[in-house]
Amino acid sequence: MRALVLEQSRQPLRERDLPRPLPGSGQVLVQVRACAVCRTDLHVVDGELPNPKLPLVLGHEIVGSIVERGAGADRFSVGARVGIPWLGWTCGSCRFCRGGQENLCPQARFTGYTIDGGYAEFAVVDERFCLAIPASFSDVEAAPLLCAGLIGYRSLVKAGDAQRLGLYGFGAAAHLVAQIARFQGREVYAFTRPGDEAAQRFARELGAVWAGASDESPPEPLDAAILFAPVGALVPVALRAVRPGGIVVCGGIHMSEVPAFSYGLLWGERTVCSVANLTRRDGEEFLALAPQVPVRSAVQVFPLGSANEALTRLREGRLQGAAVLVPGAPV
Repeated sequence: MRALVLEQSRQPLRERDLPRPLPGSGQVLVQVRACAVCRTDLHVVDGELPNPKLPLVLGHEIVGSIVERGAGADRFSVGARVGIPWLGWTCGSCRFCRGGQENLCPQARFTGYTIDGGYAEFAVVDERFCLAIPASFSDVEAAPLLCAGLIGYRSLVKAGDAQRLGLYGFGAAAHLVAQIARFQGREVYAFTRPGDEAAQRFARELGAVWAGASDESPPEPLDAAILFAPVGALVPVALRAVRPGGIVVCGGIHMSEVPAFSYGLLWGERTVCSVANLTRRDGEEFLALAPQVPVRSAVQVFPLGSANEALTRLREGRLQGAAVLVPGAPV
């Protein structure tokens, strides 16, 4: 099979011909139809996340069809369309797994990080961690839902019943969360890179009541803010924007250093929390909700061989919505 492989951190991916993987016990072999490009992929490539499996096939927002089943894998039939998210395996026996927090399992394995992912024509996955994809979404539309959507949804749940919701960094995750928030009757305030008028216009098109630069103050105090931009300096900025009792949710897996800030910003029972990974329950809840909105993914399609270009555009902020790799797409 063709695959784009990370052989060394901080180096471009290399196209390789690899043996097609074989599904083991409880696993399925999936033919990849689409794989979205996530900022987490950038963090892996740039060496900001420690100890990836190398060489590594990136990609954890995968939509594909099951073509082969390993021994004991009977949850899905051959030909079924499934989604493969970031969480690829957990131990099932630790205090976190037993307590409904499998996202915190210390032995967890992750697709496109410690398990080969979807920047390839085929991928092997534990069938227990596959998600059924609603029929109303095409392969390309569904791919960003599997991380940008899921992490966004988990972040939104952490924000509680916040009516005025700030979204810092209006990319793949925020453009999906904004649609859910509006469906739920919330007000969305979008914060973008200074000068990014296209992103601000895009946010308003999706129903944001206000859109401006990340260094601006919103016209009203926020009940909650979600940070998708991996910029630690935005934590105190967001704390200034939320009311007493408000919450700042850090939705990224990696963030630059958070600067020191005065206790006065936190006082008034403001809260800062992070979102770590996701659970299968998150996936089931979100994929049941998404067709009701209905959530619409803004995507830019790239052929599999153009993965490096897609990563570069994401790094430079030159994407609106999400990049999606499609094996066999025209160059």
